[in-house]
Amino acid sequence: MANSGAGEVLVRLEKKEARRSGKRALGWAFEKLHQAFKASIVIIAFMAVWEAAPRLGWTNATFLPPLSEVLSTWWGLLLSGDLAEHTKVSLVRSIGGFTLALLVSVPLGLAIGWWKTAAQYLNPLLELFRNTAVLALLPVFIMLLGLGETSKIAIIFYACVFPLLLNTISGVRNVDPLLIRSARSMGLSPLQLFRKVVLPASVPTIFVGIRQAGAASILVLVAAEMAGAKSGLGYFIQYTQFSFQITEMYAGIITISIFGVILNYALVTLEKKLTAWKQASNE
Repeated sequence: MANSGAGEVLVRLEKKEARRSGKRALGWAFEKLHQAFKASIVIIAFMAVWEAAPRLGWTNATFLPPLSEVLSTWWGLLLSGDLAEHTKVSLVRSIGGFTLALLVSVPLGLAIGWWKTAAQYLNPLLELFRNTAVLALLPVFIMLLGLGETSKIAIIFYACVFPLLLNTISGVRNVDPLLIRSARSMGLSPLQLFRKVVLPASVPTIFVGIRQAGAASILVLVAAEMAGAKSGLGYFIQYTQFSFQITEMYAGIITISIFGVILNYALVTLEKKLTAWKQASNE
């Protein structure tokens, strides 16, 4: 009898735990749906307005075709390979300039931020160049480097350098002095202090610059390809505009937007991984 009673209690406990697990799973699913709704409702509304506006005569359908027609054209271009070819060219230019800027700016910014002597020598030159509009220098890059790939990658490199450099310098200079004093009191050498304290504490600010540079690389890419190129998404958008292929033009713009969203998402994901220590300390 005692064993039978214990068995019934055990069954009741298992059922109770199963009900709790079911409620937790349902709550998790509801929370995810709620987050997805908040993240997408405005975009869905925008797409609905875009579809309805030309069909209801609110805008001229010649210059703003319905979204469904644009997406149909985009899919056709994707299947034909035309869009992939231009996207590949633009990706090489954008990522090439961005990567070169990353390799140069972050080490240079760390040096300027950490060593005051380097800052005293380099700051005047940096102030001069960072206040010069990037697109104003595009003709200079074309004249010096020609219409080939070098001038386009160079102008993207130039556009990415300053957000990276300035945020890296700011990240190093704004490390909490209490952290530095604590590390010094523990007997860390200057090199250990820089590697174990200053560099990790600077990463969040450096990533602000990396994301700004990523956006700049796309912005300047389009301008450079519109100014002098025979391939790439910027060229494709301008060519279709001049040829009055309006749905193709919007398809190119959408592709640029998708590229920017994917790049930003990848950088945010990488930032979360590299700054997991900061998120854990805030919880």
